[in-house]
Amino acid sequence: MSVFAVAASLATGLMLGLFGSGGSIITLPALMYLLGVEAKPAIAMSLGIVAATAAIGAGDHWRKGNVNLGVAGVFAIFGAVGTYAGARLGVVTPAAVQLGLFALVMYAAAWRMLRPSPVPARTAAAQIHGDGTIAALGGLPVGRIGHVALHGLLVGALTGLVGVGGGFMIVPALVLLSGLPMKQAVGTSLAVVAAKSVVGFVGYVDAVAVDYVLMTTFTAIAVCGGFVGSYLAGRLPADLIKRGFAWFLVAIATLIIVEQAW
Repeated sequence: MSVFAVAASLATGLMLGLFGSGGSIITLPALMYLLGVEAKPAIAMSLGIVAATAAIGAGDHWRKGNVNLGVAGVFAIFGAVGTYAGARLGVVTPAAVQLGLFALVMYAAAWRMLRPSPVPARTAAAQIHGDGTIAALGGLPVGRIGHVALHGLLVGALTGLVGVGGGFMIVPALVLLSGLPMKQAVGTSLAVVAAKSVVGFVGYVDAVAVDYVLMTTFTAIAVCGGFVGSYLAGRLPADLIKRGFAWFLVAIATLIIVEQAW
């Protein structure tokens, strides 16, 4: 692997560790443009790499008490259904269409990161229903389960179709729909991303050629970056990092669109 590919591997884990999202947005372009992998195998391998990296990161967050298993379960179950359907659709979708959608997702992620931070999570008191009953599923209000399930389906379908983990959409949803604190949202997002990405990878694996040696090497380096990102999460100005990463996404998305146009 080249120096740039190693740097991209580390950055994949770093973004997942810091924000619970962003790994696949780096992985897919790195596999294609730095390592010469064709589009569809790159999408499949990106899902596998992010699945392994996010799973290890989620385990680390779980040990720290930052994974809400009830909320993760609802999101992951419905997300897995959407992801498998999206992956099967992705097998027969032209690569140019997938890459175009991927670029749009990158623009959306950049826009989301450049926006002001979401409103603070609701307090525990706000998670109590009007009739005085405590919210179910680890703090997820019963009235919100349908919203979270639908969001899981939609994000899952996008995950399978274009090879993104969808964490940049999951984290705000967990904060705004489920009322989770930011640290729990990041840890829970990693658990959801891992589950969905595994299903997405399975949806592709019998239809495309996967270089398992390259995927394993990339994953091992990304895992190291994930531990670094987790360590730095509370020690660096996250807003500055998010803004720099957002403009990086804009540049890569523009590169993909220009290349496809030519």
